Amino acid sequence: MRGPHNIWRLVRTAATMERTGAIGAVLEAMDAPANLRVVARVLGWPFKWLGLPGDPALPPATRALTALGPAYIKFGQILSTRPDVVGPEMALQLQYLQDKLPPFPTSVAKALIEEELHLPVDRVFSEFSEPVAAASIAQVHRARLADTGVEVAVKVLRPGIERAFRTDIDAFYLAAQIIELLSPSSRRLRPTEVIRHFEGVVNGELDLRLESASAGEFAVNTEADAGFQVPKPVWNLSARQVMTIGWAEGLSLADNPALDAAGHNRTELGTRVLSLFLSHALRDGFFHADMHQGNLKVAANGDIIAYDFGIMGRLDEYTRRVYAEIIFGFIQRDYRRVAEVHFEAGYVPADRDIDEFARALRAVGEPIFGMDASRISMARLLAYLFEVTERFGMETRTELILLQRTMVVVEGVARSLDPHINIWQVARPIVEDYIRDNVGPKAVARDLLRTARILGRFGPRLPRLVEARLIRQGHPEVDEPPQRETHSMVWMLAGAGLTAAGVWIGSLL
Repeated sequence: MRGPHNIWRLVRTAATMERTGAIGAVLEAMDAPANLRVVARVLGWPFKWLGLPGDPALPPATRALTALGPAYIKFGQILSTRPDVVGPEMALQLQYLQDKLPPFPTSVAKALIEEELHLPVDRVFSEFSEPVAAASIAQVHRARLADTGVEVAVKVLRPGIERAFRTDIDAFYLAAQIIELLSPSSRRLRPTEVIRHFEGVVNGELDLRLESASAGEFAVNTEADAGFQVPKPVWNLSARQVMTIGWAEGLSLADNPALDAAGHNRTELGTRVLSLFLSHALRDGFFHADMHQGNLKVAANGDIIAYDFGIMGRLDEYTRRVYAEIIFGFIQRDYRRVAEVHFEAGYVPADRDIDEFARALRAVGEPIFGMDASRISMARLLAYLFEVTERFGMETRTELILLQRTMVVVEGVARSLDPHINIWQVARPIVEDYIRDNVGPKAVARDLLRTARILGRFGPRLPRLVEARLIRQGHPEVDEPPQRETHSMVWMLAGAGLTAAGVWIGSLL
């Protein structure tokens, strides 16, 4: 329930960060300015006694985030993939949040499974292990199906997790409203819309039936992708709070020493992670939006195995084309074209100067090219990008939030495998292939074919739709029935002609 009472939650958040020492640790790791560090400590110190103590055995940031709850843990998971933003030491500490959180008892998990599936656990599974991984929302057990002997992973939601998330999200809404009230310039970032988007994502993640559906669709889309595996769900043993899916056997993508000992090429793995993500986003418009190391393994044959499909991203065809053209423009160092695409898509207000925007984009892109990736400070780059978006009045695009966030996470994963990886070199062939097939004469012909087919289907109905609209506007005399029939026949013939033309165009592609 939203309301002023959530102020307590926000105060306790700041107090917990101060009590655990997380504020100082985070600001130091991010190399924050000295004055910002002083202000943060002064504001947090009076409320320190109100903070949650957390687990003193954990490092400060990890201790604070685990104490504050699942939504904060999600944030920490993202930071764990960005050693270039928070530093390698803190990134390593935050990896604890990916799948090493304290589990809840196996007896509770079994009771929940029986309640959801209406079947005794011992009858369904011949083996059922203690938790093998525990994250912010659920934990996973390794099991074996009694009827087939196939090994599976059984994912079970944490008890009370929905209420815990609701508490955090309500406080986030209040924080967004306070930010918008105190800082009018922040409204272009649409913080409330961002929280609403996050809420929708979380609600989907809390229904494991939806995750099963995502796993199934993702498996179909990627079955032909070389070097990539997606476990398939067991539908009859999955429900709202329980999901059964094929077991993924492999090494964690976060364990570089183990990967090296097994003879895997980490440079090639880093390149493949980036390539797969771009292919899924551009080719399919459906991508894994939580691709941190905790959700990726490497099989014995070198295949990358993805799992945990609670957060998936989807892009419509137009957004994919815009995204591809922006990336391609950066790759080509054609900043004028990148600026034009932003204006054409409505990402930048039309009254702004396109040449000035192109110049600002050049200042973002040029330092990247020809430079070793390990020398690029992503923290400084993101800070400058924020300045550019503020200067040109760009609003936050909620449809791109998952894409942008996942791009940051995936780049962080790739860099953890190969610190010298260059994202532009990896992206180039994939984006060029997409541009060739989806932006240009071939794409125009395909769009015409689709338009002709739609008109062919709905042509006979158009006169009635127009007449109904005119009648609603106060023109009851629009047409007599004979004329209406004639018009319908004309539209039917026109639709048939357009369909035939579309088929002919299709035959030429």
